[in-house]
Order: sequence, then structure tokens, then C-alpha cells
Amino acid sequence: MKKLINSVEAVEEQMIQGLVKSAPNKLRKLECGNVVVRANKKVGKVALVSGGGSGHEPSHGGFVGKGMLDCAVAGAVFTSPTPDKIFEGIKAVATDAGVLCIVKNYTGDVLNFEMAIDMASDEDIKVDHVVVNDDVAVQDSLYTTGRRGVAGTVLVHKIAGAKAEEGASLEEVKAVAEKVIANVRTMGMAISPCTVPAAGKPGFELSEDEMEIGIGIHGEPGTHRDKIASADEIAKTLLDKILADIDYKGREVVVLVNGMGATPLMELYIINNFVQDYLAAAGVKVYDTMVGNYMTSIEMAGFSLTLLRLDDEIKKLYDAPANTPALVR
Repeated sequence: MKKLINSVEAVEEQMIQGLVKSAPNKLRKLECGNVVVRANKKVGKVALVSGGGSGHEPSHGGFVGKGMLDCAVAGAVFTSPTPDKIFEGIKAVATDAGVLCIVKNYTGDVLNFEMAIDMASDEDIKVDHVVVNDDVAVQDSLYTTGRRGVAGTVLVHKIAGAKAEEGASLEEVKAVAEKVIANVRTMGMAISPCTVPAAGKPGFELSEDEMEIGIGIHGEPGTHRDKIASADEIAKTLLDKILADIDYKGREVVVLVNGMGATPLMELYIINNFVQDYLAAAGVKVYDTMVGNYMTSIEMAGFSLTLLRLDDEIKKLYDAPANTPALVR
């Protein structure tokens, strides 16, 4: 295993320290653990808390800042943060307006966030949550009951964060987050796996002529394995599954071409070239496109495609300003 680390035990702690030191005017690390909050607490608004296992950078700490999250809680690589750490994050950012937790649909994340929410409620903190389940590849997996939460989570952060920044109520912020969840879909693939530092070996193996379709974000295999195909053919496979899940025809969408960590931008742009033409031919109007690493799986080579169906409210909030280490608008 070749990795640019100092020790397996220090990976998460040193990663979070390095993130905060890269943006000290935007981020602050709590003393209780790998919990990142805004450097300057924003009072009088609903606070947004998210998080999950490390290894998905820039998610989630990279999206803490104006117009997005108020707090991100990092667990060990691909492991949910514990309820006590989530609770500390909720307490640190809670305001009279309340707290909304944005949770990806993985069993550990859901259970631990719900426990933390119960702890916060016992302290008379007004708190609620939504669960993101945008992955069309699987209905159930070893990690989930129902669809997994993957790259579409970033768009939930962006739009719910903008709504909260406007001064909307907890009920209003939750409602717009749920509207985004209902209109966002994602599917991914990989041409090489990733290696969790503590494991020291890849999560699965692929031959030179193989690819994995329907992967999640925790280094797990996908729904099936196939012979490697061209970028256009792979993108078509993913898009067809997404387009079959929601009727996007005649609607405006945001496209997210998300790298899984080791895919060069050259290849992501080649994929996007096909995606734009294919959607146009399908009668889907692209309003905006994001290309890059947003929700990764350490050094997995591959990508996911996300489509978010827009209405006037979602479009306005998507366009609202944001100032975070990983996204500035």
C-alpha cells in the first residue's frame, strides 16, 4: 500500500487539521474531535449539520461556510461518526432558529445521527433531519435499507444552505431539502478500486479490461461487473438508468459530473461532452454543470453522474452565493 500518510492512526485527525489550516478564516476545529464548524458562528439562522466517514473529501468539511453547512462531523474512513461527536457539533452551531441535519442513507449514519438528535432534543435544542437517497443503482445494499445517499448530497447542502442563509424557518429549510432529495438522482462506476488505509488492500479487484457499474462511495463493489467500454458508452449506461427513474424531459437540470478521487479532469470533461449532447437530444435542458471532485471515494478511479430537476425556487437557491473551501459561487 502506497499512501502519502504518516500513520494509519493519524489519517483522519491530520487530514482535518490540514483542512482547517488551509482556510483558517472560514473553518474551526472543535477540541472534542474531528468536528469542523464555521470560524464565525452565524446566529439567527437555521444551522446545517452534516457528515459521515472520512475519505469523501472535499465532502463534508470542505462545504462548511457561508451559504452551505455550519458544521461537518468526520468519522474514521468510511465509518460513521459516533453520536457523541455529532451531538457536540449540533451543540456548537445550534441557534434559536434550530438545526437541520443532512444525513446520507447509510445505516450507520442514520442510526448515529438519530441518536445524536435525540440527545440534542433532550437538551431542548430544536433539531430535525432529512435523509438523502439519490443513488438509482441499488434499492438495498449491505450498507443501507433503501437507496444510498451519494453525490447528490452536495446539492442538498448547497440549496438547503442557501435557504437557511436567507433566514427561513427550520420547517422551510427542511421542506426545500426534501424537495431537492425528491428531484435529484445519481449513479456511479469505477475502473479501479480504492484502499482504506486501515485495511491496507483494495476493497475489490478489477482486471485491466473490467469496470464496476453501480458503485457506492465506501469502496464497495457495484451492482455488476462488465467489460470496459468507451467513455460515451459508460456515460450512456448511467444516464439511461437515471432518466428512467424521473421524467426529466422538457425540464431544466443541474448536472454534476463527479470524480471519485483519481479520475483526471481530462476524462471528466470527455464524459461531460457526451452528457451534454445526450441530454439535449433527450429534450433535457442543462441550466448549469459542475465538473470535479465533490464526493469522492479516496483514490477510486471512476465517476458518478447526478441530475437535479429544477423549479424556480431550487434554481434561485442554487444560484445564491456560497463561500466554502471547496465551493465558491
